[in-house]
Amino acid sequence: MAGIEIHRSREEAVEQRPVDQGSGCACGEHDDDIPVLDVQTIPHAIRHASIFGAIESLSRGGAMVISATHDPVPLLNQLARRHGDAYATEYHERGPERWRILIRRAA
Repeated sequence: MAGIEIHRSREEAVEQRPVDQGSGCACGEHDDDIPVLDVQTIPHAIRHASIFGAIESLSRGGAMVISATHDPVPLLNQLARRHGDAYATEYHERGPERWRILIRRAA
């Protein structure tokens, strides 16, 4: 089992990452498919913060799909205000029961 290193900042940890680990985590797993986040499973009090945590963790060129029971226009507007054109959005489904939006981080 590899040793655990504690770093003072994210930047320091990234700078010291061994080259063979790439940009992913050290769990040894990776996603071949685009992950889907069903936002209705997240408690309302922390929903937007959780969604932004997931979106902002995407690597450059990475993507995810959010799935909701309503059109998440306020969330998409908030994303545009916070990040400008750093993320592209594309509707894959537009209700009436489900909205699925692909969110991709610019390369």
